[in-house]
Amino acid sequence: MNILGGETILFTGDSITDCGRGRPIGRGAELGSGYVSLIDSCWAATNPEKVITVLNTGISGNRATDLERRWQSDVLDIAPNWLSIMIGINDVWRQFDNSDVEQVGVELYEKVLRKLLEQTRNSLKGLVLMTPYFIEPDTSDPMRKQMDRYSSIVERLAGEFNAIFVNTQAAFDRYLLHRSLESLCEDRVHPNQTGHMIIAREFIDTVESSCKTPSA
Repeated sequence: MNILGGETILFTGDSITDCGRGRPIGRGAELGSGYVSLIDSCWAATNPEKVITVLNTGISGNRATDLERRWQSDVLDIAPNWLSIMIGINDVWRQFDNSDVEQVGVELYEKVLRKLLEQTRNSLKGLVLMTPYFIEPDTSDPMRKQMDRYSSIVERLAGEFNAIFVNTQAAFDRYLLHRSLESLCEDRVHPNQTGHMIIAREFIDTVESSCKTPSA
């Protein structure tokens, strides 16, 4: 299944997707400064004959429950052909930096994400699920261990809902075999442009690989 010219793909999620995008919907020059804009630019540069409309409704600080509250206006009402979701970083982070807020544990996270996918999958031509991540090579680090649990949920749901699974954590792990996490970010969550390029390249490589038709 390939993304065709004339089709629309919507990216939604948290600050990693938001990156200063325009309101109410980021598009064109207002896609933000992150991976969504890089994907759009790469597609335009390599396939100028195929015009794909890229949209962005990521919101900084969002967790799965926040995404649920705005799902109608920011996803369903837009009715894209393709949808890409990356959510979960703040669901985990708030467990470590703000115990005063109501937490989104693994069970609630899966319940909410499953509900949103059930509401949406049949109306989509294609669905892409991207893992939340923590830029930390030590897999025994408490936050990294918890983030990996949420990533496993995303992988499982990708299988259940016939979605393309983009493992952003694995992409960062490959980079961290050779370079320090400090070369990507200060807080292990919000990447610089190199980090956003890692996300964009993993997305493009995975989507294009999944869309290839086997030779007869």
